[in-house]
Amino acid sequence: MFSLGIISILLMLVSSLSHSIFWWSVLWGCALLYLVSLGLWYSPVGLAGCWSEFLVVDSFSFSLISLTILVSGLSMLGSVRDVEKLGNKSVEFVFGILMLSMVLVLCFSVSTLLNFYIMFEFSLIPILLIILGWGYQPERLQAGKYMLLYTVSASLPLLILIVMVLVKGGSVFWGWKFLSFEWSWLVIVCSSLAFLVKLPIYGFHLWLPKAHVEAPVAGSMILAGVLLKLGGYGLIRIFYTLSLYGALVISIVFCIGLGGGIIASMVCFAQNDVKALVAYSSVGHMSLVLGGIYSNTEWGWLGCLLMMVAHGLCSSGMFFLASETYKFYKTRSLYLVKGGLALIPGVTLCWFLMCAINMAAPPSLNLWGELMLGISILSYSTLFALLTGAMTFLSGLYSWYLYSITQHGQCPLWVRGIIVIEEYISYIISFMLVFILAVTSLVMMLFM
Repeated sequence: MFSLGIISILLMLVSSLSHSIFWWSVLWGCALLYLVSLGLWYSPVGLAGCWSEFLVVDSFSFSLISLTILVSGLSMLGSVRDVEKLGNKSVEFVFGILMLSMVLVLCFSVSTLLNFYIMFEFSLIPILLIILGWGYQPERLQAGKYMLLYTVSASLPLLILIVMVLVKGGSVFWGWKFLSFEWSWLVIVCSSLAFLVKLPIYGFHLWLPKAHVEAPVAGSMILAGVLLKLGGYGLIRIFYTLSLYGALVISIVFCIGLGGGIIASMVCFAQNDVKALVAYSSVGHMSLVLGGIYSNTEWGWLGCLLMMVAHGLCSSGMFFLASETYKFYKTRSLYLVKGGLALIPGVTLCWFLMCAINMAAPPSLNLWGELMLGISILSYSTLFALLTGAMTFLSGLYSWYLYSITQHGQCPLWVRGIIVIEEYISYIISFMLVFILAVTSLVMMLFM
């Protein structure tokens, strides 16, 4: 509620000012909110006591709220040249980002499953408007249609289940046990399908690469940084609510998720688009999150939280770098993007940091998340040791492949202009420093 109040006051104060002042006021407001959210972690009162009839915030949901505020501010910072400097409907863009941020904050804060479903579906509208209004390619309409069809169709069974529970029980709260159903396997499928598509797992992932390729830099950053985390958050909440322990359907989905993660990791090597490669790598990382959730251990759920926060920061940074690379080379093809090490060493440094974090190099937050998830998956069954090891190896391999193929080799002949390079470096270095500081603060926050 504090975040929503600050954002509302900020909108009323600066709505009458110029576009540039409005833009930077909202950006600094997001930075202030993020610092306040970090300070609340050290509050002696604790966050678990912030209960009400409509909102409830615990340490799990509050970390994702902090991630939402941070990624929203960084997405605006990354869109300065595309939207604010060019005057490309900057006010409408800021309102779209703020509306999406408020919906996501509510989504991580509501106390009932019905309200979560409403916010969960409503979040599609702002991201769809951002993709259609500021996307790069003419195929963005098809990408938006794919996203709507996949997510809405998969969430309809969950809506039917919620209505059935409301008719029988009267209310559905997070943590409140569902009434017993005779067709338990059907209940598991109906309740989990919407979140599995949003996560997404392999087989329901086709909307994700299309949406990322056509989305602007802010849309890609929020989509990868926060919206994919709705699936993991919803699965953890519904898993506890339904008490899904030892079910056969859970084991089947467990196997499909881990196997699909390996397939998605191998598909990364067949991609010729930088953003598509990063999008498929997200599918592989989220498969580990699925394994940690279904392992039904506290260690696995904490590992899921670490991986979602780390992946939200790392993937957002990689999508930003892919966007800046596109502006310089005028293409995202891996066959043409070459020689970055000689031409743009500052950007190469940023690529190296992000690829190293993506492959879980120490002492990144990804390393701790993958270790905890691997231990929780092995505690579920040692038969998954080979799958987990292969997925970790492929993660490091395609991260190294992405860095080496884009930063080494001979640059294309049409790439010229030192002035343009110096222009971009000033923004990229400052942007990546924010990411590094954010990761450092999160490590200190979680492990002190």
